Amino acid sequence: MSTAAVTPSPAVIPTVSQALTLANVLYRKQGAIAYLTVNRPNVLNALNAATWAALEAAFKNAQNDSDVRGVILTGVGDKAFIAGADIGELAQATAIDAERSSRSGQQILDLIEHLGKPVIAAINGFALGGGCETAMACTIRIAVEHAKFGQPEVKLGLLPGGGGTQRLPRLVGKGRALQLILSGGLISAQEAYRIGLVNEVVPAADLITRAESILNEIAANAPIAVKYALDAVNNGMETSQNEGLALEASYFGLCAGTEDEKEGTSAFLEKRPPHFAGR
Repeated sequence: MSTAAVTPSPAVIPTVSQALTLANVLYRKQGAIAYLTVNRPNVLNALNAATWAALEAAFKNAQNDSDVRGVILTGVGDKAFIAGADIGELAQATAIDAERSSRSGQQILDLIEHLGKPVIAAINGFALGGGCETAMACTIRIAVEHAKFGQPEVKLGLLPGGGGTQRLPRLVGKGRALQLILSGGLISAQEAYRIGLVNEVVPAADLITRAESILNEIAANAPIAVKYALDAVNNGMETSQNEGLALEASYFGLCAGTEDEKEGTSAFLEKRPPHFAGR
């Protein structure tokens, strides 16, 4: 339910032109969207070492592909997004194994959070432990009505190891985060929406369509501006407000020097749609 307890072996990162064949993760592109689907339905898409490595490879591929403007991450089936860690691996881990695995999982989730492109978690069922932590690393979270969320690691004698103790308080506040982490209890999609853990709750039939709609809306904007806005928010959250404001001004200046800024302002003044080139 936290990160997998065996350090993932190094993954071979395919180049953008190569087809991706990955253990336990389906990867496809359609238009400007990359679709990543965790594919272990027999264990509710639980995260083992091979799955962590495949997620890293898939996200690096999407990051390096200039045609990809956003990513949708989901799980196979209608029961689980990611139900947590592979308990079989977890039970065999030594203390050293577990710490290494925690750091490895944290680094992969940092990659997702700082991808430079929006990532939507399309949460189609259980998002527990490492699954909830994976969703929290995404830019936006959309959940189906029957989804469940939780950090139940304390029920296994552990604590969240994939960033749950850090991202959850930042999203929902310290008190609510501690209640979820210390009780190990589950909450509904509706409660997750109420406390700010998810952005929207939608019928299951609309999940991917809604995620696509959000990404298409973002993709209509200047890609450099989108990247810098993501960086300003993510990096600014780790600083004081004054430091964050200085960072914002720096990114604002960088955007002002791009061809896209000239195109965007010209299009506005000429009352026409802009045509951004990502330069």
